[in-house]
Amino acid sequence: MNILDIIAKKRDKGILNKEEIEYFVKEYTKGTITDYQAAALIMAIYINGMNENEITNLTLAMAYSGEIVDLSKFGNNVVDKHSTGGVGDKVSIALLPIIASLGVPVAKMSGRGLGFTGGTVDKFEAIPNYKTEFTMEEFIKNVEKTGISMISQSLDIAPADKKIYALRDTISCVDSIPLIASSIMSKKIANGANKIVLDVTVGLGAFMKNIKQAQELATEMLKIGKLSNRETICIFTNMNEPLGYAVGNTLEMIEAVKFLRGEETPEDLKEVVLELGSYMLKLAGKGDNLQENKQRMLENIRNQKAYNKFLQMVSNQGGDISYIEDLSKLEKAKYIVPVYSICDGYIEEINAEDIGKLACYLGAGRLKKEDSIQVSVGLVLNKKISDIVKKGDVLAYVHSNDEKNLQYATDRILDIFKISEAEIEKPKILLGIM
Repeated sequence: MNILDIIAKKRDKGILNKEEIEYFVKEYTKGTITDYQAAALIMAIYINGMNENEITNLTLAMAYSGEIVDLSKFGNNVVDKHSTGGVGDKVSIALLPIIASLGVPVAKMSGRGLGFTGGTVDKFEAIPNYKTEFTMEEFIKNVEKTGISMISQSLDIAPADKKIYALRDTISCVDSIPLIASSIMSKKIANGANKIVLDVTVGLGAFMKNIKQAQELATEMLKIGKLSNRETICIFTNMNEPLGYAVGNTLEMIEAVKFLRGEETPEDLKEVVLELGSYMLKLAGKGDNLQENKQRMLENIRNQKAYNKFLQMVSNQGGDISYIEDLSKLEKAKYIVPVYSICDGYIEEINAEDIGKLACYLGAGRLKKEDSIQVSVGLVLNKKISDIVKKGDVLAYVHSNDEKNLQYATDRILDIFKISEAEIEKPKILLGIM
């Protein structure tokens, strides 16, 4: 088999068979296919698309390019959750300890942020000494001991996806439905869960900018789930504005912890957490009534069981829980400056992608995988879409370690917050389910 023939076939809109896809994935992972050859094929896929069988074959080839996690000792209803990415998305941190506190084993592998979307692993590393890298045996033991473990994606899990994703990012081929669907589902299959709840984000701060694109992506992921015998549910959530108020690693960790304590519960974050969680509990066999599931989740926030489960996990993975018990100990930015509204009106738009890029500019994200991040910087919004605003009200707080970056960010906030004289309707957070 020859990679040049495979590239030419897809370039000319041909359909790749299972053997051709497996050959490409195997040889590129080994390094016998070069980056420039792989880039040519990925670009051809980006332009010409893939059919259902091609997408499924690519997914399975990437899933089985490395180790498959065996979670069978936790039963037949092991549920995983995944988001297609967004800004201010601290859902996993807030949600999964609640699920674990209700008796559902949580074995979660997460990624790092890239571009304007944040990464769960980066947020956890805001906690001093919290360990995110474990062997597979240690990972399983963590779950056995505390009922929950949240770690970074193992290098041995779907290594082909890691290589292909990194390449896609460098050649502007990230926003391809076949490639996104296969990337997400290959990791979920390799991670060992047999039930999957997917948070498919839609809007300015998501890869899928409109509901039609999101439904196309969900359709492909549901097909892959069915063909790989993984029960899958897709929930569409609004990502036109950031989720919650905090954007930045330490800042989002603080918001998630306060959520688990029941101290501060941004309505949009609460809605997404309860919706995803109610379906996770249902798939795990813990109750078919979604409203009752939500009430049980809220009760475990009220009685501190969810928060205590979070502390247990952090402690078990080496984290210093004194920083969680006293959030003021967490690293702070050198400058924390409010940005004031220059007019009266209603908040019409807070472009999530622009906010994410601004947080990235401040140092909260990375443009290349090897970039380092500053955990303390970012933005904390003080207003949401539809909120009334008066001249002189605080729109947001900028957290920066650099005076020049601070000035740019404060000026940019005034451009990003669009203010209307007319009253604005509160946006829907939940946009549908497949």
